[in-house]
Amino acid sequence: TAPVKPAEPAKNWLERPEPSSDSDGLLRKVFMGLAAAGLVLMLGLSLGSGINADDKFQNDYCTKLVNYYATFGKDTSALNVKDGNMHLYGGFFEVATGFTNKAFGFTEKQIEYHHVRHLSSALMGWVAILCAALLARLIAGWQAAIITFLLLIFSPRFVGDSLMNPKDIPFAAGYMMALYNMAAVLKSMPNPRRWNLAGLAAGLAIALAMRAGGLLPFAYLFMFAGLHWLANGFAKASEPNISKGQVFGKYALFVVGAAVVGYAVAVLFWPFALQSPLKNPLHALSQFSALEVKIRVLFEGENVMSDKTPWYYPVKWIWLTIPLASIAGFFGSLVLLPKLLEKYNPLFVGLVLFAGVFPVFYVIYKHSVLHDGWRHLTFAYPPLAVAAGLFWNELAQMFSGKKAVRYAVFAAAGLLTVDAAGFIAANPKMPYTYFNPIAGGTAKAVGNFETDYWGVSVRQGIEWLENQGVLKPDMPEKVIIATNMFYSAKQLCAKYGDKVVVKYLKWDRRCDDAWDYALYPTRFIDGSTLRKGFWPPDNTVHLVTAGGAPILAVLKDNGKNCSLGTAASKLGDWPSAIARFKNEVQNVPDNDLAWTGLANAYLNSNNLDSATICARKSLEINPEDSQANNTIGLILMRRNDLAGAKKQFETAIKLEPSNAAAWYYLALIAQNSGDNQTAMNNVMKCINTAPNFRPAYELGAAIAQATGNTAQAGQFQAALNQLK
Repeated sequence: TAPVKPAEPAKNWLERPEPSSDSDGLLRKVFMGLAAAGLVLMLGLSLGSGINADDKFQNDYCTKLVNYYATFGKDTSALNVKDGNMHLYGGFFEVATGFTNKAFGFTEKQIEYHHVRHLSSALMGWVAILCAALLARLIAGWQAAIITFLLLIFSPRFVGDSLMNPKDIPFAAGYMMALYNMAAVLKSMPNPRRWNLAGLAAGLAIALAMRAGGLLPFAYLFMFAGLHWLANGFAKASEPNISKGQVFGKYALFVVGAAVVGYAVAVLFWPFALQSPLKNPLHALSQFSALEVKIRVLFEGENVMSDKTPWYYPVKWIWLTIPLASIAGFFGSLVLLPKLLEKYNPLFVGLVLFAGVFPVFYVIYKHSVLHDGWRHLTFAYPPLAVAAGLFWNELAQMFSGKKAVRYAVFAAAGLLTVDAAGFIAANPKMPYTYFNPIAGGTAKAVGNFETDYWGVSVRQGIEWLENQGVLKPDMPEKVIIATNMFYSAKQLCAKYGDKVVVKYLKWDRRCDDAWDYALYPTRFIDGSTLRKGFWPPDNTVHLVTAGGAPILAVLKDNGKNCSLGTAASKLGDWPSAIARFKNEVQNVPDNDLAWTGLANAYLNSNNLDSATICARKSLEINPEDSQANNTIGLILMRRNDLAGAKKQFETAIKLEPSNAAAWYYLALIAQNSGDNQTAMNNVMKCINTAPNFRPAYELGAAIAQATGNTAQAGQFQAALNQLK
């Protein structure tokens, strides 16, 4: 491309135009071609994506929203959705896709239903990328726009989420649409284009019609419009034929008008907000901190609760999962910030950096509960990519007179993007599992960080079963599939009717029932188990991978030994349980549940030495196996080593705070030691963890009776009667 001519200094520093060059026409055509190709790419990739786990909640809410609007508000089920508190979210995406699917007659049991949602999500992702690139163009020209577009289209995490994430991606689209049009409107004040005013209102509406956090760009609008007026409004007022009051009036009219229209449109897509347009969106915003979902996450090799992650959780996730070109570009923009502020419109450069950095710092400051990597901050990434694009663009322009150096800059940016682009090409069905070279790639991240937390790989597992002829329309016998990603598996197998039974079994409960095949991604599996190579398990018949990393295992159960051993244990048939579990560990040596079941069977057969060996073997495979930890504690109690048992149960609780049985046994140990107060405290902790744990109520009643507290004993007895 031709060297960029420096722009003439403007009288007002906020009126600096983007640089222009003789090649602007060509660059614009290149950009339009890339944008079109990017749209085709993202739409095409979306058709191969699996169903994400949260669609269970999203699609239920979608159905309720469609019913609400189709009945003109008579069906009120969308006003209070307890499962997931979905009524606190705006319904733009769900209403749009819900009525589209309704028009075509698609249902959740058809893959076409999910294709509509994935195509729509991909379109929203493309809109976010397009608006980010246009914002870069508004600031620094078409070359900056092209660089920004390429940075985002080759960002596997953002593109991967765009294929199937109906929450975070549409919100990011509204966020970026609002930011771009906000800058375009302010740039043209006091006579902005109607197209940009409409785009601003639409962006604000989409953001708020997705989640209450969409109030954020409204705040940006008033803040940056105020700054723009303070710096630019007075200058405009000094021009002939326009007064200070007229300028202020236009600012107020356009800014407030866009905000009011955006807010009103957002509320129309949100039944809960419609009930009280001013109160309920604020109520929803306040409730999110109280309703934050706390789940177990894998971070830095440790399985911890999402409310116990360190402050740098989102920063590290972003650092390890965005392309190197984006990382280098963002930090480069900070280094060149004085130059960028001097050369371009400083308010818009500030808007870009503020929109990208502020949300990250805010969630850290608020100690917000985050999980699934940085998906809750997906909307903050496009502005960061714009900043990176400005850096690479400016670096190239600094050497505009030296073609070789200039091309070397472009080559460096390209080389730092190759790894990410290659990952998308090699893993088109789930590019969101990408980890950059700083993390050592996705293969090195396994066991240290979550990979397929959405469970989209289930589709690939089912497709493999279909390719093997296990699943087919004319199956002679029923096939039972176990998985912890029930919703997606159920929908993908719905076409087989009652010929396929999908059972929800958590990974650590997979022996509770019989099955033929099982589909388990790495989600919720102990990090040390993954790092030691005990997963995928020995009964794996197929492995779905990404970037050389195991993502999902398809298991086959031969003999049903583990489930039959569990059934025998429930009946107290310990010889049969021992025989079944021994067969299982012989066939599947890394089945920690079978080793635990065998340990428990030996314990109940008074074979303490064998029980200890088996429990230790289970913990070698999975250190967080709560039942194996409890079994060792019980063995120590049988051997009258109460101090050792106490220490063991305390260790078990540290590993799994919800281990109700460990609290119960600690209560028994304290009671045996004559410490009734500690015993009662542990009883209450057990009950709080597991309200239906009957032995805890019985022990509590006995302790209360022994200490003469008949009233409390009566309360425990009453609770027991209610449990019956």
